[in-house]
Amino acid sequence: MAHFVYMLECYGDRIYTGYTTDVERRFKEHQNKKGAHFTKVFKPQKILKVFELTSKSEALALEYKIKKSSREIKTSLIQGKLNLVDFVGEKIEETCIENKVEPQ
Repeated sequence: MAHFVYMLECYGDRIYTGYTTDVERRFKEHQNKKGAHFTKVFKPQKILKVFELTSKSEALALEYKIKKSSREIKTSLIQGKLNLVDFVGEKIEETCIENKVEPQ
């Protein structure tokens, strides 16, 4: 099973980071104000970046690290200026999928 960490652009130019096993479903849930309090307040506009990882523990660790990071670091990850190996500081098995789901 694939595990995903995703980054959303939300109302007010805010960035939300989350974990799921189904990005499309989770994005729709966020848009319908189900789940995270943050996305209920700041409606998601589009998916900025998706990282596919092979294990849930890797994905949850990455989600936590991104959430604790500065906006500058988040932006660098989104733009591809910072890769996950440099960000995490160790080898990480990942496949990056950009803008996999179009907002509705």
